[in-house]
Amino acid sequence: MITSPSNEKIKLVRALQDKRRTREAEQLFVVEGIRLVEEALRARAPIKLVLHTDDLDPRGQAALSELTRLDIPVETVTPKVMAAASDTETPQGLLALATLPSSSLLLPPSFSFALTLDKLSDPGNLGTILRTADAAGVEAVFIAPDTVDVYNPKVVRAAMGAHFHIPIVEASWESLAERLAGLEVWLAEARAGEAYHQVDWRQPCALIIGSEAEGPSAAARRLARHGVHIPMPGQAESLNAAVAAGILLFEVAKQRSRRSRMPRTASRE
Repeated sequence: MITSPSNEKIKLVRALQDKRRTREAEQLFVVEGIRLVEEALRARAPIKLVLHTDDLDPRGQAALSELTRLDIPVETVTPKVMAAASDTETPQGLLALATLPSSSLLLPPSFSFALTLDKLSDPGNLGTILRTADAAGVEAVFIAPDTVDVYNPKVVRAAMGAHFHIPIVEASWESLAERLAGLEVWLAEARAGEAYHQVDWRQPCALIIGSEAEGPSAAARRLARHGVHIPMPGQAESLNAAVAAGILLFEVAKQRSRRSRMPRTASRE
């Protein structure tokens, strides 16, 4: 049992929680909580180390049993040590270190529904958008330069397992121009471009969501061929980025679902 927060393994976990450069150097990120560890197991994500306390509930014990069955290194820690390693105020008693996925392996050879996130700085917003993208059936998410680290612990928790379900790729704007070639690229803006419900989203498309504080970057404007907005009859100047993403992504999902249910002989409008 690990009883000291000064243990080298605990120091590593803490560094991975706090520092992007450590995550990149070690090629590891922290998966904290029973739900997220379960998601990692379902996705067969490579897990290098597990920490747990002795007071796990039955659901946590079941996850721990599966981790042990897979011969993953498991360490028991005291509640004090878990608190030192955790990034949450009330740790659930289960924490794992997972390998950063290789974007080259994850990205499908072709896709027709992509999302690009441009200069988002709030980890909670980024994680919420990833969770929404997962729910809406987005096939690939691209993280543009100057966006918060996608493996920041707050992003991972807010995404609720999306990291294990959809490809999430950090890319330069030059790379994005190549990867999104052949898709209609739409830039979300407040009160600019077409109303979102009037766009035909059934075609292969990519949506760019920019920073709500700074707006879209110049690079995003150069890449996008079209603008799209959400009509707002009220007095607010703009929507929270995560809320706007949810509205837009589910409009795309709705239209694409209708397309998939169309008879083969039906003509397209």
